Amino acid sequence: MCMNKDIYNRFAPFIIEYIYKNGWNELRPVQIEAARVLFDTDKNLLLSSTTASGKTEAAFFPIISMLSEKDISSFNCIYIAPLKSLINDQFLRLDGLLELSGIPVFHWHGDIAASHKTKALKMPGGILQITPESLESMLMNRSNDIPRLFAELEYIVIDEIHVLMGSDRGNQILCQLSRLQKLIGRIPRRVGLSATIGRLDEAALWLGSGTGRETEAPYFKDDRTMWRLALEHFYIDNSDEDQRVEKKPETFLTESPEIKSIVHGNGEELNAQAFIDPGYEYLYDCTKGKKCLVFSNSREETEYVTATLRQIADKRGEPDRFFIHHGNLSAQIREEAETRLRNNEDNIVTCATVTMELGIDICRLERVIQMDSPTSVSSFLQRLGRSGRRDNIPEMMMIFREDEPLPDTPLPQLIPWGLLRAIAIIQLYIEERFIEPVNVKKLPFSLLFHQTMSVLTASGSLAPAELAKRILSLPPFTHVSKEDFRDLLVSMIKNDYLELTEDGELLVGLKGERLTNSFKFYAVFKDSEDFTVRCGSDEIGTITTPPPVGDRFALAGRVWEVEELDISHKLIYVKSVEGKMGIAWPGDYGEIHTKIMQRIRRVLEENTIYPYLKKNAVQRLLHARAIAEKSGMLKKSIVHLGGYTWCLFPWLGTRSFRTMRRFIKEKTSSDFGLSGLEFDGCCYFTFKLESGDVRGLAEYWAEEAAGGIDLESLVAPSEAPSFDKFDGAIPPSLLRRAYTVDRLRRDELESRLSELADEFKN
Repeated sequence: MCMNKDIYNRFAPFIIEYIYKNGWNELRPVQIEAARVLFDTDKNLLLSSTTASGKTEAAFFPIISMLSEKDISSFNCIYIAPLKSLINDQFLRLDGLLELSGIPVFHWHGDIAASHKTKALKMPGGILQITPESLESMLMNRSNDIPRLFAELEYIVIDEIHVLMGSDRGNQILCQLSRLQKLIGRIPRRVGLSATIGRLDEAALWLGSGTGRETEAPYFKDDRTMWRLALEHFYIDNSDEDQRVEKKPETFLTESPEIKSIVHGNGEELNAQAFIDPGYEYLYDCTKGKKCLVFSNSREETEYVTATLRQIADKRGEPDRFFIHHGNLSAQIREEAETRLRNNEDNIVTCATVTMELGIDICRLERVIQMDSPTSVSSFLQRLGRSGRRDNIPEMMMIFREDEPLPDTPLPQLIPWGLLRAIAIIQLYIEERFIEPVNVKKLPFSLLFHQTMSVLTASGSLAPAELAKRILSLPPFTHVSKEDFRDLLVSMIKNDYLELTEDGELLVGLKGERLTNSFKFYAVFKDSEDFTVRCGSDEIGTITTPPPVGDRFALAGRVWEVEELDISHKLIYVKSVEGKMGIAWPGDYGEIHTKIMQRIRRVLEENTIYPYLKKNAVQRLLHARAIAEKSGMLKKSIVHLGGYTWCLFPWLGTRSFRTMRRFIKEKTSSDFGLSGLEFDGCCYFTFKLESGDVRGLAEYWAEEAAGGIDLESLVAPSEAPSFDKFDGAIPPSLLRRAYTVDRLRRDELESRLSELADEFKN
């Protein structure tokens, strides 16, 4: 057995037996480095390596080995994960590993039985796997019991930290861990796990916040040398059946300095007759005989894709082998999809959103299919990495569908932005190993409100100065001033969230009690007032708005007819009916980095035919390049669309694009006659310009930005930009400041406006 003997011999005997039973011939680099740091230092550890590289085992082998030598009198290790499904998955993995060790493992979240939690509270010990929301509940409602439960806590493992770092939820965890440290009088070591981190140094600082410990973040080169990757495009309403024919699957092999990309068809002659939709028929054929995950970027599309695949199966007289997974489905339906993927079954297809993007172990997955483009490089890598486990080659197919443009379609709508974004994402990673850095909030006022309420609930009452000391010392609030916190406290007292006693102590007010007494308070992300859908005794999931009795809606990839409404208890009773429908949920699809938009521009400029593009996708790309060249949009970013209408292509990411939109509205002189500013994502603006002086306009913008853009001047005094869960309780002046700091960006815009003016000098 080829092992690193120094590390291998330090593992507990049952770990060595586990390695032997699994037939491992060697420890992977990530496992050797993790063991070195955890065995030989007192540092925190950040492990960032590719999906399925063994990060979980790398962290827990040394931790469990060290815990096995200690007496168990409290929880010794906390594992925090952003999804219940991750908790469930890791519980199964650790429970099997620890079976002979004598180290207990408990999992704790909203779907866990009370009896299991009671057992954990009575006899705490070993490993506690928990969500941030359940940990918040513990800190608020069991504050006096925390020292007993966690007296010997030594390790805190945080999974998928790339998802958490830029969110209130991640900052909530940092607050919780700091509060926990103070209650137990010790600073446990932290271990962070992720497959996709853009900046290791920034992630290491985030992970170690408030510990005073150094965080070691070993670098591991991406060992994957080969992907199977293919992109194909379809016009939805194109009557040309030939766009679906795959009589001679093409195979390409392209080598770069670090990655080989193998791109091929599925080896079958596809059915040339499209009964429903050429893109969906192609998707169906790509899943045949394979264990697949089909990702969509929204719950709406996931529902529609699932229903369509079932419809095609019915028309072909084939069995329904399709499952669905997203956040609005019942735990039972989600768990069924997870279980079927874990089982050693072929020909199983699960349609999913981001809920299946993270590291649930789904064993031998043969293919990942992505509908349209992923939103980021990080998401692309996470989804690609769901396949290729157990030393197989990762395989992903992306399918793009759009309406065929009409003769009078405006220029910007002739560009296939989704296809171009996918190419840009792939090329950025192949060429530069680029992954988006995480934007950590500097002024998280919604979280500040939440933690203020949580700390006061746990403490009973505190003097304002003591409360400020406790809250502002938490790592996420480093940039919050005492004056800002005072303004928040005054507002909270005025609105009855807090009460100031005659003794000068602060305690939770009547309105605050109603808020904190609900289990929904524990979560810092927005939750809608959803209605639960039931069919007989089965819980199906939740929807936002209840349809009237007799109406129908889609959920879990099926159609339901409303039989009865119980508005007071937020219940909808339904029966299953045939058919297919759409459904809508509110949502935010994330931010796009400026490097992606700039790479899209290069995709249009260069002549490369990327080897992973299949026939239709190549033709669509060539068509887009021809349009871009003839329109002049690559030489001058402001293009005339006819009459008074112009189009501006900023080539900026979401934050800078958002800043530009506000800058144009607030800083454009009325002399130019600019009006009707409209936009689509962060791809382009269209506007009316009565003067027609587009060169003068570009020069005017550059002059206005030359001395530096004052971001606060772009936010009107009457605005109260609200995005996060508790923003409605935050003074508008604080919301405006947070908006300028955390959602706008001036440096890229100032540079871009100067470039726009220069384009008209040539």
